[in-house]
Amino acid sequence: MPDGATPVLELDDVHVFYGKVEALRGLSFTVNDGEIVTLIGANGAGKSTTLKTISGVRPLSRGHIRFQGRDIRHVAPYRRVEEGICQAPEGRGIFPGMSVRENLDMGAYARRGKGRGGLDEDRDRVFSLFPRLKERSGQMGGTLSGGEQQMLALSRAVSTQPTLLLLDELSMGLAPLIVTQMYDTVRELADEGLSILVAEQFARTVLPIAHSAGIMLHGRIVRMGSPSKIEEELSTHYLGG
Repeated sequence: MPDGATPVLELDDVHVFYGKVEALRGLSFTVNDGEIVTLIGANGAGKSTTLKTISGVRPLSRGHIRFQGRDIRHVAPYRRVEEGICQAPEGRGIFPGMSVRENLDMGAYARRGKGRGGLDEDRDRVFSLFPRLKERSGQMGGTLSGGEQQMLALSRAVSTQPTLLLLDELSMGLAPLIVTQMYDTVRELADEGLSILVAEQFARTVLPIAHSAGIMLHGRIVRMGSPSKIEEELSTHYLGG
């Protein structure tokens, strides 16, 4: 851990099973305050399972997850949202029959016990990040383009006022220009103090903005380090080693 860094999320020897199949095999890593950490790996490496376990959707078989110093192993998923953990899931998961504005209001529903005041200000903040959503604020989510739906999924997660944001395959199915815009926004959010954990298959879309990165393979982190070091390892451990 860097000198003076404040850990927001700590995984310690985390194991997770799907039936008799071990999906996560002793994961240990830390996300510090205001840091972007990315987990890189192919489909089936365990990235999504890692995020679901942090969110509380998948139960731990062994190990510990600490959020802001507290072990949250037995904390219900909805309580984790209230306490400051929010995920933008793979596949976007927006409400297609609700408008953009209604989707954002749903994101603000929990508010971590802070009440629902300041909704207009927060909505304005989201619209400043993604002006296209403001133009489509009354449009049904299901009629948006793929890129617009991903913008909405990220914005809805940000509307919960999280301390820790989990992003699963943000670039999936998007044009390169939209991917660049999305990750520019992610970097801006981290610059404002938000801690972010990104699971991503396409490494070079997220490495330029990450503070640290790990390569996942068969439920393990086989390398963890600076983005530059991880990029050197990609050909051996990720692209076919």
